[in-house]
Amino acid sequence: MPLQQQIDQDIRQAMIAHDAAKLSTLRFLKSALKYAAIDKKVDVLGDVEIQQIIQKQIKQRKESIDQFVKGNRKDLAEKEIQEAAILENYLPKQLSDSELGPWVRQEVSKAGSVSKKDFGNMMKLLSEKCAGRASAKRISEVLGKILVD
Repeated sequence: MPLQQQIDQDIRQAMIAHDAAKLSTLRFLKSALKYAAIDKKVDVLGDVEIQQIIQKQIKQRKESIDQFVKGNRKDLAEKEIQEAAILENYLPKQLSDSELGPWVRQEVSKAGSVSKKDFGNMMKLLSEKCAGRASAKRISEVLGKILVD
C-alpha cells in the first residue's frame, strides 16, 4: 500500500479510536505533505518524497525535544517524543551500526574507491542506495573512517 494511503487510513483509525495524539500528529504530517505537493506542483507525492518529509518532521521534533529538555519542560518534551515515535512508524527499518559499517565497506569496494577524493561521489551513491534506512550523517561518519587520505 502506498504510504499516502497508509497515512490516510491511519488518520481514519485514529479518529475512530479517539487517539488525539496520533490524530493531531498525522494531520500535521498530512498538511506538510500537501504543502510539499503544492510546492512541487504535483497531485501526489511518491513514497521516497514522503519519507524525506517524515524524516524532516522527525528531525524538527528531536530539535524541539532538546530545547524543551534544556528549558525544563518535560511535559512538552514527552509529547514531542511521542509524536516522533508515531512518525517513525512510517519509515523503513533503520540500519544498525553493525549493519551499516559492512554495507558501506562492501559498496566502497564495489566502486573501487579508496581515497578521500572519492568521498563526495561515494556519499551520493550511498545516500541513493540507502534512501531512508540511514541518515547522511551516519553514512558520512562510517565512510570517513573507511576512506584513507
